[in-house]
Amino acid sequence: MARAYNFSPGPAMLPESVLRQAQADMLEWGDARASIVEMSHRGPEFLQVARQAEADLRTLLCIPDDYAVLFPAGGATTQQALIALNFADAGQRVDYVISGHWGRTALKQVVSADVNIAASGEAGGFRAIPARESWRLSDDAAYVHITANETIHGVEFRPSWGQVPPDTGKVPLFADFSSSIASEPIDVSKYGLIYAGAQKNLGPVGISVVIVRRDLLERAGQPRADIFDYRSQLKGESMLNTPPTWNWYLLGLTVRWMLDEGGTAEFDRRSDAKAGLLYQAIDGSGGFYRNDVEASVRSRMNVPFFLADAALDGAFLDGAREAGLIGLKGHRVLGGMRASLYNPMPVAGVQALVDYMREFQKRHG
Repeated sequence: MARAYNFSPGPAMLPESVLRQAQADMLEWGDARASIVEMSHRGPEFLQVARQAEADLRTLLCIPDDYAVLFPAGGATTQQALIALNFADAGQRVDYVISGHWGRTALKQVVSADVNIAASGEAGGFRAIPARESWRLSDDAAYVHITANETIHGVEFRPSWGQVPPDTGKVPLFADFSSSIASEPIDVSKYGLIYAGAQKNLGPVGISVVIVRRDLLERAGQPRADIFDYRSQLKGESMLNTPPTWNWYLLGLTVRWMLDEGGTAEFDRRSDAKAGLLYQAIDGSGGFYRNDVEASVRSRMNVPFFLADAALDGAFLDGAREAGLIGLKGHRVLGGMRASLYNPMPVAGVQALVDYMREFQKRHG
């Protein structure tokens, strides 16, 4: 059976060439006479894999030398809990801009700092990002936190919204890039810290990436176990304990694939093409489909959309699966549909979805 086009928001589809390489390496990696999943994380073979993954990620994202790169186990929510511990003193002010569900989730992880909600789009149903001039930032904040792309609500900091990234003055900007990292070139130097769970654009679930300006690691932060200290993790090459080696290896393969495909400039072009196809189909459906997000901040990675008649949702999903289109059911927070258009999703997959949507409308419109 042919593989389907997988629009799942995460764990998300991986490039087929990456999966085939992983399949080949599962039994034996190179001439090591053992599987990649059986090797010691402290052995020369895996150290080669880990260090190459970092080198390739630095190349892909143009990460400056004055930024450290970590590969912690777990997902973005874990990093959300560690950020305040590492970079804010107990009771120190931290600013959060809430643009959707995952912005709220990040906020919930802060338990020992003074949280200031600098701006929130909740009153409007998270269909827009509050204008930068409306943000109530604190001069003495340890950092300002944003979610670069909201996977559920389909809201993304786009240039048409205004200044991207937003200017936060002398206070460092921290950003959750879990669902949009490597989808376009970013100026890492504009951020104090970038973090991302891997299971959207970078690889499989179970591992994250943290990119942090080295001078920020000099902050004392709050009392924490060594395993939760980013400085210790950096010193130990993200291997204070046994890391998820298979996940790290797959992340490395995925990053190398993105480089071979043309890097972030090429994926920026593809993202425009894919999102343009889908939004055009939604907007041109005469109301049969709709997307409620303000046009200036519509996500290119995650497109929630709704049928005018919700009673047709089940039929739409059943027909989509028969057509080889899976992972389209919307999150329970919003309902409806959601198509995730991460880097491994080809333009042909989005075209297949658009063709199906038009055919479905002809039958049920």
